[in-house]
Amino acid sequence: MKQTDIAAIRAEYRMGELSEYEVVTDAIEQFRHWFDDAIDKKVMEPNAMTLSTVSASGRPSSRIVLLKDLDETGFGFFTNYESQKGAELAENPYAALLFFWPELQRQVRVTGRVEKMSAAHSDAYFHSRPKGSQLGAIASPQSREIPDRLMLDTQLAELEKRYKAIEPIPRPAYWGGYRLLPDTLEFWQGRASRLHDRLVYRRFERGWNITRLAP
Repeated sequence: MKQTDIAAIRAEYRMGELSEYEVVTDAIEQFRHWFDDAIDKKVMEPNAMTLSTVSASGRPSSRIVLLKDLDETGFGFFTNYESQKGAELAENPYAALLFFWPELQRQVRVTGRVEKMSAAHSDAYFHSRPKGSQLGAIASPQSREIPDRLMLDTQLAELEKRYKAIEPIPRPAYWGGYRLLPDTLEFWQGRASRLHDRLVYRRFERGWNITRLAP
């Protein structure tokens, strides 16, 4: 069987640069600029982000979730509160996010404390989703072991019958939104010779402090 030379896989980074003299002073506003660039450049799933949490035993775990809400306070996403990530956030409310946009040779790292959104906010988003996604959220006992795929398909079919004529479908209490309130954001722009640009914003009482990190 052919063996790929993993060490030989290389890519050159020459698409841009990142200067502390050109970024805006507010970290979330700077994120919005880059996020809008990702949308304009048609990056695939620009709102996909890696969410990393820590278990009670101290082991980190990561998964891809979708950014579904962004305001001046932070980054919002929605999930099952009883999932692995929900249980870990209940134990340790600090987490990290990573956005990677390879088409732009950029990434953004975010760290901070996570809190639940209000019930009203979670209701509003839940009811904006397609009906199939709403029923899927009810049908899935997320992160728990199940016997087979048939169990999910059967549960979904039963829910489709039950809620066929019911609008709106009530949001289950175990499903809703979280918001990560950032204390750091690091913006990374790929550069030649692996001398990448890294600018980190750290929150302080009256705003953000910007420093440059070595690559």
